[in-house]
Amino acid sequence: MKKAEKDELRREYRREDLGKGIRGRFLKEYEAGTNFVLLDPDVAAAFPTEEAVNSTLRALLELANRAAVKSPARPRSQLQP
Repeated sequence: MKKAEKDELRREYRREDLGKGIRGRFLKEYEAGTNFVLLDPDVAAAFPTEEAVNSTLRALLELANRAAVKSPARPRSQLQP
């Protein structure tokens, strides 16, 4: 088999073509957790970059914190319908 043929993608692979897997290889990373979140397409269109998402969420958190400081929580019975 020529080198050029070997580097091309195949239509189908057999399990033995992929080599031996290592069980638990990424277990530590998995257990550490992640904050990976999938955005719905309409939201992703509004926030095209990671920085856009983070800055908007930080601004929202700041507004929520300001609102919480200005108005103390009221019991549900006092809330207007």
